[in-house]
Amino acid sequence: MVQAADCPCGSGRPYADCCAPYHEGLAAPTPETLMRSRYAAFVLAKVDYLLATWHPSTRPAELVLDARLRWLGLEVRHSRGGDSEGEVEFVARCKLNGKAGRLHEVSRFVCEEGRWYYVAGVMQEGKSRRR
Repeated sequence: MVQAADCPCGSGRPYADCCAPYHEGLAAPTPETLMRSRYAAFVLAKVDYLLATWHPSTRPAELVLDARLRWLGLEVRHSRGGDSEGEVEFVARCKLNGKAGRLHEVSRFVCEEGRWYYVAGVMQEGKSRRR
């Protein structure tokens, strides 16, 4: 069971030692770290962080999160990253209006000037909610 101080990204580490430093401005060192910190930002409704880590070429003008959506867990299935590009396959479980759902996606990332950015994702199966 996840304790209150555990990071929402599922690392098993305290939030303060895991995703909090990235939410406070530290650059994520890998695509997986950025993806985990973005998941935690969705859980914690950190819209400014989500927009700041979204590549300008695909970033929406605004992001409105559905307050009824509860994120329940994250499973990283595959991660790879080079010097300038990377991808992460993951499954994120959620619940909306009492109905369970999941987002299975392969997300693409790019690194520019020492910072990783989320570019886009491709759904992997069934009906999933858009990030």
